[in-house]
Amino acid sequence: MSHRPLCTGGKRVVLTVTVAVTLVAGCDGLEPGGSSAGSGPDAGRAASPLTNPDGTKPGLGALASEADKANARKLVDKLTVKGRGSKTGYERDKFGYAWMDTADGVPLARNGCDTRNDLLKLHGQDVEFRKGSDCVVVSMDLYDPYTGKDIAWKKAKATKVQIDHVVPLSYAWQMGASRWSKKKRQQLANDVLNLLPVSGSTNSAKRDSGPASWLPPNKSIRCSYAVRFAQVAEKYGLPVTAPDKRMMLKQCGG
Repeated sequence: MSHRPLCTGGKRVVLTVTVAVTLVAGCDGLEPGGSSAGSGPDAGRAASPLTNPDGTKPGLGALASEADKANARKLVDKLTVKGRGSKTGYERDKFGYAWMDTADGVPLARNGCDTRNDLLKLHGQDVEFRKGSDCVVVSMDLYDPYTGKDIAWKKAKATKVQIDHVVPLSYAWQMGASRWSKKKRQQLANDVLNLLPVSGSTNSAKRDSGPASWLPPNKSIRCSYAVRFAQVAEKYGLPVTAPDKRMMLKQCGG
């Protein structure tokens, strides 16, 4: 025999039931069907890319269910394929100066705060600002989806956290952005959908690689990374290379 609390109208009613095991549960934190809300290291602080199509929610949550992975593959399947073009003429400044607040047409533009600080505020926890400012972040805690580790960051060691362009700007240049308008390139460079604050050393290791050449060390996030890469490519009409598309599908069970 076991006594199980039943939540009814904010009161606890104890029912006596016969069960094979003893179930201990409270009234809070349960979802329909009795499963606990959230699981894994990024639970509660990282949105699924499938429910965050504009990138305005914090984090990059892992995709674990077969349904989510099937939806991820559908998204990747839509991408067109093309070989990389020449890198000739590429310069970071062709995408605007870093990190401009005037890239009209993307979330958080012209809010009085530069893109880097916008990203730190969006994804950081326990954020502290410079005295007298509601923009300049001087301290925060960050859960880095690429490594699966927490980073205690301070502005004094700024490079410990870098802002990654999920679709690297050089990659985009080679896949067609060289022919875009300046405005569109500025949008790609400052769109929160294409930006994630992550470990500086991990971002440096990525360089301008596509998914076939580089994936986050944290394996649980690789399908989500493929989804975010595909979301950016779809939004801006960018093709991906055939090896990149194969790798993206593979990460999501394809």
